[in-house]
Amino acid sequence: MAEFLRVTGTADVAPGSGIVAEINGQSIAVFNQDGTFYAIDNTCVHRGGPLGEGEFDGDTVTCPWHSWQYSVKTGRCLTNPSACVKTYEVKVEGSDIKVLL
Repeated sequence: MAEFLRVTGTADVAPGSGIVAEINGQSIAVFNQDGTFYAIDNTCVHRGGPLGEGEFDGDTVTCPWHSWQYSVKTGRCLTNPSACVKTYEVKVEGSDIKVLL
């Protein structure tokens, strides 16, 4: 049964940035867009780059390895529209950011 698990604290993800969090053996990229948090799979489908370490602008993250771009809201790849990464439902409880796993 899926449940919401804590991945990080709200203070750990500054507005306009992203981080990488490990939970239950999964690498997840967490982003803060003006106080709204999004979580996607951390692995770029192109060559496995770490999306949480990429440049984040608006609602788009750019993979630091080969510049593939993804919407953090939908997981859709803007570089190759037939590709996407998994998105996770996010909720904030107090100062905890939790994702549904």
